Amino acid sequence: MTPRLSRRALLGAAALSAAPAHAAVLAATPISRMDTRWWRERHEAKLREIRAGHVDLVFLGDSITQQYEDAGPPAWRDFRPVWERFYGGRHAVNLGFKGDATSHLLWRMGHGEIDGISPKAAVILIGANNLGRVHWPVPDNIAGIAAVVDETRRRLPNTRILLLGILPSERNAWASQSTLEINRALAARYGGGAVPGVAWMDLAPVFSPGGRFDRSLFLDPLLTPPDPPLHPSAQGQARMAAAIEPTLAAMLGDRARA
Repeated sequence: MTPRLSRRALLGAAALSAAPAHAAVLAATPISRMDTRWWRERHEAKLREIRAGHVDLVFLGDSITQQYEDAGPPAWRDFRPVWERFYGGRHAVNLGFKGDATSHLLWRMGHGEIDGISPKAAVILIGANNLGRVHWPVPDNIAGIAAVVDETRRRLPNTRILLLGILPSERNAWASQSTLEINRALAARYGGGAVPGVAWMDLAPVFSPGGRFDRSLFLDPLLTPPDPPLHPSAQGQARMAAAIEPTLAAMLGDRARA
């Protein structure tokens, strides 16, 4: 999930980060990855997809969302059955892009990916990559996620939003502590219906039942060579989908799926 930024993008980010304190926060500033071929091609394909049919449900995120399009074997990497089980027939569009931080999602949103649609619900899961290579501080990441919510509300005024907290991981102590601080701040801002049309949900209990992190729900340790737990396996993704389903079904006005 770490953003594979080009040299040009990294230099631009470095220049912005060296700017005066009053300059825009990078995490809340749209940044393009169009010079990365696969990213450009995926963006163009998603523009065609949303123009091709009716959209009731949209997912905005990074590789954790994009991986719903992955098929196994092995079974722990076969996500399509999970997508079909929960979102098949719901006119859903997957706008997850591997490696995206909040800044990249903001750029995509500003360049057509949610234009011309009025879905009933939007699910936002973004911010894990803000704690990766770019290593942005907690206040900046809160601002970046808030900017994504604000942009979604502005462009999709009739859409109800389900904002998910950054998922727990085992990358390093700084990322884990930052995740907790960001999620606490987001809960204070969006929890309890504080912002009309926005529901907040922290999925930490799904992946850390009883407060203990469950590595078995992540695929990264199964890779060769293994990586620290960050991306849910198909089993973990199914548990996540089940956890948000009652709220999402209410937003969509249909029956909850088991």
